[in-house]
Order: sequence, then structure tokens, then C-alpha cells
Amino acid sequence: MRPALSLSLAACLLAAFPVANAADAAAPKPLVYCTDASPEGFDPGLWDSASTNNVNNQMFQGLVRFERGGTALQPALAAAWTISPDARVFTFTLRDNVRFHARPWFTPTRPMNADDVLFTFGRFLDREHPFNKAFPANFIYPQNLGLAKAITKLEKLDDRTVRFTLSQPNVTFVTWFAMAFAGIQSAEYGAQLLRENKAAQINRLPIGTGPFRFRSYAKDDVVRMEANPDYWGEPQKTRKLIFTISREAPVRVQKLLAGECQITSPLRDIDVAAIDRHPERIRLEKIQALNISYLSFNLRKAPTNNRLVREALDIAVDRDAIFRALFPRGDAMQAVNPFPPAIPGYNKALRNEYNPERAKALLAQAGYPNGLDIDLWALPVTRPTNPNGQLMAQLIQQDWARIGVRAQIRTYEWGEYLKRANAGEHAVYMSGWAGESGDADDFLTPNLSCATNKSGVKFCNQDFERLIDAARATPDQAKRIEFYEKAQEIFKRERPWITMAHSTVYIPTSKDLRGFKMQPNGGVVFENVYRE
Repeated sequence: MRPALSLSLAACLLAAFPVANAADAAAPKPLVYCTDASPEGFDPGLWDSASTNNVNNQMFQGLVRFERGGTALQPALAAAWTISPDARVFTFTLRDNVRFHARPWFTPTRPMNADDVLFTFGRFLDREHPFNKAFPANFIYPQNLGLAKAITKLEKLDDRTVRFTLSQPNVTFVTWFAMAFAGIQSAEYGAQLLRENKAAQINRLPIGTGPFRFRSYAKDDVVRMEANPDYWGEPQKTRKLIFTISREAPVRVQKLLAGECQITSPLRDIDVAAIDRHPERIRLEKIQALNISYLSFNLRKAPTNNRLVREALDIAVDRDAIFRALFPRGDAMQAVNPFPPAIPGYNKALRNEYNPERAKALLAQAGYPNGLDIDLWALPVTRPTNPNGQLMAQLIQQDWARIGVRAQIRTYEWGEYLKRANAGEHAVYMSGWAGESGDADDFLTPNLSCATNKSGVKFCNQDFERLIDAARATPDQAKRIEFYEKAQEIFKRERPWITMAHSTVYIPTSKDLRGFKMQPNGGVVFENVYRE
């Protein structure tokens, strides 16, 4: 009897294998993104770096969003909105039946409503908000926008309607609701965390409304997300979304070629050739991004608080030589102004200058005839506009040595780098920005307005401030352009930055990836993106 039973069992197993294999083939494949840095946290209002936003944008959503691959606004958690003729009153009608993520640490009891919008923005506007007392936070982007000063009233008209009233007109205000910081948080979750005395958990165990929900995070290794089964939009074909973290650009390229990930963070110029050799397996997405890299001066302490020193350091930089070394493909352009020429209002009359002899004279005029000592912070992560921060620093160090400036190069782990720079420990540090809206204000207000200058480290110029305030307040495009052109003249005179590059952004994907579109800022959104 045993041989007969064994034969029967073997036959059953052989019959079962083709079914199991077919089921495996039909199962949705995980989507793996090779990213360049760890997220700083999971509370969108706290952070403004690209690597952090890329994670949080999969889990959180704002009242509106930018169209995929463009800058046009679309409804998101708000189904509709109205703007008063004077651009001071903005009323949002919320989408019905949006549910927050259900996780082991939180179970929502109701759909999203106006209370959630008030909770999210109340934290930005009121330092005395109960949640802020339990979890003191520095909301970088809302603060840099001057949000608390701009909004004079935030009202719940009913469960489905909220109204924002501004202190002065702002024709760009709606675009702010599409930015990463404005992801709507759950008021219910906030209340639970307060009751449990766990307010800081909002930055570790996120609850959003997006197409993917949080599973786990191992620092400097991996972030795991999964499809949200209660999502108000289309069900996601990608069931598992994984961000694997690799600081070194060549490692990310090798992982892509080995099939360990299907998409990576933007490539360096020198990595594009390696990808080009595999057109049968890899698709290369490309966009002339709305971005800039720059070196930011500390305006609070000597010697960089002296405008003559800043101008000398700027005109001593040989940008042509740097571009030959860092951008061999020639797809980047030298940055003159604080935003790229594709954006309306760009001042075409301004120019960069390379003049070491005049730089020496400026240093002497500033009181440094024998040169000076300074620290120069090298960017510790790769960015399309700065693919090799250490090499850029070394080249600038050589340029400055020719005018008697002795630069000491420093760098830190990415999170520590940002923390120390925000505290003003630097003299000169490398940074960058990528805009989302296609408007000049998206570059100027978050980076160069007086709201960013709480400690005196960053730029604050009252004439510049009046011009960008006036531009933000007028719907007349010709007048806005005039204001922005004048503001750039002040920027170029005062030199808070050494402007470096606007770049093309390359993102490689495997040929089986479907539905992906590059964002104008080089960011990634994986809603409705899947592997075939």
C-alpha cells in the first residue's frame, strides 16, 4: 500500500507545482527604489530635504497636488477650492470618505474631516498648540514661508469645509498646499499620542492618507511600505514599496543593473554612460529640472558677514573648470541667479564673473590684505546639481588659495550636516534647492526671505523683501516679472550665495516599470506605478 500512496502523493505534488508557479508569476512584484540617504523622520512638516520628502510623499497628501510630471494643480484631499478676488481668502471643500491608515498602533474611527486640517496647520501656526508643547518642533519649511505671519485666520466652516484668511494677498498660496510639508495629519492620532504621552511618535510611526502606508524602518538600510487597502484612489498594483538606502552612487547603479531595484535616485553625470550601455534592460528618464546648487554664506559671523569678502570669494571661483570636472556631459548650466532661466522673471542681464585679481583687491579693501582662513563644508550626498561635493570643495579650495584664502574642507553625515548648518556652525556650506510650482516665489521665499533668518545666519534684506512680497501679492504677470528682476539685482549685489549649477536630472528605471513620471524637481511619486 505504501508505494501506491507515495505514487499518489507524488502525482498530486507534480500537479500542484504548475499551479503554484502560475500563482507566483501573477503575484504583484515588489517595487524597490534605491535612494541616496536616510529619511530624517516621518512628520512631513519637520523636514524639507529631497530624500525625506520622497519617502513621506508616498504616505501623506496635501489638499491639492501637482499633476504627475508637471506643475499644474489638481484636487487631492480637497475636491474643490475657491479664491477671493483679492487673493486673501481661500476656501477648501474636502473630499468625502478619505480614511487614514489603519496600523497596529492606530485605528481611525472616522473619515478625514476639517479637524484634521486644523490640527495639521494649527501646529505650524501656534507655538502654544497643545501638541507642540508635548513635542516641541521646528517646522522648517512653514517657518521659511512665514506661514504663521501670512495666515491671520484658520476656520472650520463645517466638517467638510475649511477657510484660510491671509494678512495680505498671495497669488501663489494654493501651491503651498501641494508641497510635502502640507501633508495632512490625523487629529485623532494626535489626540491618542497626547493621551499616551507619546507625541514624538508622530515622527517615527506615521499615519497618512496616501496610497502607501508605513511598515518599518531600519536606519541607513531600508524603509518598507505597503499598499493602503483603504485608499480613496485607485487600488495599487504595487503591494510592497521598498526604499533601500545606499549612499554611494556606483552602488545604486550596480544594484539597478543586478535587478535589486527597479529605479534609483538621480544619477551623477558620470554614471549615465554606464546605464547607456544597457538599453535593452534600463530606461533612462530625463528632465531639465527646476533646481539649483549653491554655496551659502553664514551672514552672522566674520569674515562672511562682510559683503566684500563674499563678492571676492564668488568671483574667485573658476566655474568653467569646475563644470569640466563635474559635468562632463555638458547637460548642466552655470547658475547666475537664484532660480533657473526657465522660470518667468529670470533676469537675463546679470552675469557671473571670474576675476582673481579683483578678488584680491576686494579682500584687501575688506581688511584682509594677507588673505584669511575659512571653513568650507562639502556636500556629503550626491545631487544632480552637485554630483561630487568633495571634488567641488577641492576645486574651490584651489581657486581660493590663489587669492590667499586658506580653506579647510569639512563634511558630516547628511543628517548631522543639515543640523549643524541650520545652527550656523559653518562659514560656507554647500546646499541646493528644487522647485515644484514653476514660480520664482518657490525659490525666493523659502530660501531668501527674512522668515528664514531667525538666527541671523541667512539672508534678510528689506528692499529684497518688499519686492518679493509685492510680486507675491499681484496677479499682474508683467509686474511680477519686474519685481523679480529687481530682486535679483539686489541678490547679485549682496551675494548671500555663490550660485553654481542648474542641471538635467536623469533617473534610470528597469524596462518592466510602468506608470512612472519624473517630477520637475526630480522627486518621485509611486502612486499607480508598478512592475509589469
